[in-house]
Amino acid sequence: MKPTYQNQIEKTIQIVFSLILIFCFSLTNAQKPKGKLFIIGGGNRSDQLMQHVVDLAQFKKTDYVVVLPMSSEEPDSAYIYFKDQFQKLVPNKIVMLNFDKNTVQNPKLNDSLQKAKLIFISGGDQTRFMNVVINTPVYSSIHKAFQNGSIIAGTSAGAAVMSENMITGNQKLEKEYSGTFESIRYDNLETTPGLGLVTNAIIDQHFLVRSRFNRLISAMVEFPNLTGIGIDESTAIIVDGNNVKVVGESEVVVMKKPIGIQKYPSKKLISLESMQMRMYVAGQQFSIQN
Repeated sequence: MKPTYQNQIEKTIQIVFSLILIFCFSLTNAQKPKGKLFIIGGGNRSDQLMQHVVDLAQFKKTDYVVVLPMSSEEPDSAYIYFKDQFQKLVPNKIVMLNFDKNTVQNPKLNDSLQKAKLIFISGGDQTRFMNVVINTPVYSSIHKAFQNGSIIAGTSAGAAVMSENMITGNQKLEKEYSGTFESIRYDNLETTPGLGLVTNAIIDQHFLVRSRFNRLISAMVEFPNLTGIGIDESTAIIVDGNNVKVVGESEVVVMKKPIGIQKYPSKKLISLESMQMRMYVAGQQFSIQN
């Protein structure tokens, strides 16, 4: 009787262990978004570039596109510019949802946002966008859409908001805004919470055109465990989990694993022994896992 009892215990343990593994596997799969990100570095968006978005979305007749223009000072113009181009590529309905502090709570509008096949976030000022959506149902609706398989796309400011740690463009040590950083100093880069659709990377845009190497290096000093991605104009990355593919006309610069960071408090200077830096062009792929 004793061996039989032991066998039963062993079988029970095996079953429990198997159930735990199944639960963990299911939980991981449930948390992995079904959607993809299409992140554009700003500048001109060619029809060829935007055709990649169409191919990703695989629109059905009833699918529709939502444009979120809250980054822009001229939201109507941002919407019209997108619509005029995109309606040449697809027959699907394209609508603007220009949320403000009153409409962010609207359940009908949020339901429409969640069910969009493609959500496009315009350029402008990323801080202006996040000031509208942070800690609101709109923020949650974007995440739910992404989880359920929607494509979330954005350009310029709409690229910056994708990161969990969002580059605002401001410098803590300089009063005046500058499109790039003149120096590399620690505790100078201003970041605030973004949408967090990308949690293990930090995104910069207009990268080569505006010489933003100093800014992204500063980001790597502040967030050494993240991958820094600088996307040039007329260029985009397609993010599917940790896998990234480059499309478009220019390059994407990727920085990883800064080693030997030392900080010098007197002038906020830094020294750095080494860091991975790679450049990618259309058709090439990389991983944002460190």
